[in-house]
Amino acid sequence: ILSKGELQVSDKERHTQLEQMFRDIATIVADKCVNPETKRPYTVILIERAMKDIHYSVKPHKSTKQQALEVIRQLKETMQIERAHMRLRFLLPAKEGKKLKEKLKPLIKVLESEDFHEQLEIVCLIDPGCFREIDELIRSETKGKGTLEVLSLKDVEEGDEKLE
Repeated sequence: ILSKGELQVSDKERHTQLEQMFRDIATIVADKCVNPETKRPYTVILIERAMKDIHYSVKPHKSTKQQALEVIRQLKETMQIERAHMRLRFLLPAKEGKKLKEKLKPLIKVLESEDFHEQLEIVCLIDPGCFREIDELIRSETKGKGTLEVLSLKDVEEGDEKLE
């Protein structure tokens, strides 16, 4: 080990490590995604089964989060799955509010409420992939006067499903 710089890993250890990564990836996907029709989260077991169905193989040298985002893209082709939306609240100064709202419109998925008094307050749902872009847009346009608040990281339906 000291001369060559490599540690030999047995087959069982490698298999266990890959299995653990597979489970971690499935857990991340289950945490971040919902069924778009019901807005309910998927179970980890269901995601694992779907990953096996698409024959996903774990890459040991890539982070589990990167692989989870890759898995989501691949699963979209075979099942109804999408990232859970984030709920945000913006407080924008009156001057920049209207102009900035037009720039934010394409990035917002669902506009829940809009209140305009001394400042513009918007509560909305966005795709988590747009968060950084929205954050930078608000900071640069308002020069630090506008605020962005994360109300919930994932918007999902809770409780029992209603049968009719």
